[in-house]
Amino acid sequence: MKRTGCLGLLLALMLLLTACSSGAGDSSAGSDYGNVDTAGDSWEMQGAETAGGETGTVSPTAANPSGDKMIYTANLIVETTSFDSAAQALAQATEALSGYFEDQHTTNTGSYRYASYTVRIPAEHFQEFLSQVGQICHVLDSSQNAEDVSEAYYDIEARLTTQRTKLERLQALLGQAEDMTDIITIESAISETELEIERLTGSLRDYDSRIQYATVTISLSEVARLSNTEEPAVTFGARLGNAFLSACRGFVDFLENLAVFLARSWIILLILAGGTAAAVVILRRRKGKNHDGGDSSKA
Repeated sequence: MKRTGCLGLLLALMLLLTACSSGAGDSSAGSDYGNVDTAGDSWEMQGAETAGGETGTVSPTAANPSGDKMIYTANLIVETTSFDSAAQALAQATEALSGYFEDQHTTNTGSYRYASYTVRIPAEHFQEFLSQVGQICHVLDSSQNAEDVSEAYYDIEARLTTQRTKLERLQALLGQAEDMTDIITIESAISETELEIERLTGSLRDYDSRIQYATVTISLSEVARLSNTEEPAVTFGARLGNAFLSACRGFVDFLENLAVFLARSWIILLILAGGTAAAVVILRRRKGKNHDGGDSSKA
């Protein structure tokens, strides 16, 4: 009886593993695996239903009537002449829409600054956030992407349901096992199933995070003048006034540069002035001597 019970238990385990493996990717997993008689005891092993019905069935929700699983992403290249104000406005817009900064980095090149942001925004506020960024900054380039991952999502969900059902039945078989060989075999199968459940659960969590929160990458540059902006037509009077102001600015710049030069070179100029004065005095003395010598010779 003991040998018969061991063989029956192993047979049940083999049928369970085979049926669960095929049921993970086949809608026929809803059929019976069969009845196995072991040591006078029988377990009726019904097939696992996948994802609450057929594999790949989309479950409608209130927020998404079609049940589609969409991942939204966007990449924006923007610039501003007021870096601090733009950065603060982006932070306020993100917080107001219940988003958060996943990553942010600012670089100071000396004259100008550059920042890169990775912002996570609830999917329902995705377009609203993009619109606000366009109002805060000058957009040079933008790209958007919407990826439908419904098929992959519900496939993982179905396989997870199958693996959980498989784990429950393996645990039930373990409770009935008496032979050590059977116990070791079932425990090994349980360990593998638990690892697969953990992997599938992690995949679903990753999908849920990217589905619920859209990802927006922003590259912000500080500039003195915005690019690709049209300037208003300039009249003759405005051109004349600009020319006059430009000449005035040029003259003022000349005076400023001259003052700076004098401030830096005053020692050299002082030496040159002293040398020039000394040379003039010497020349005058020599001239006076020559003149006096000429007068005495005539006498």
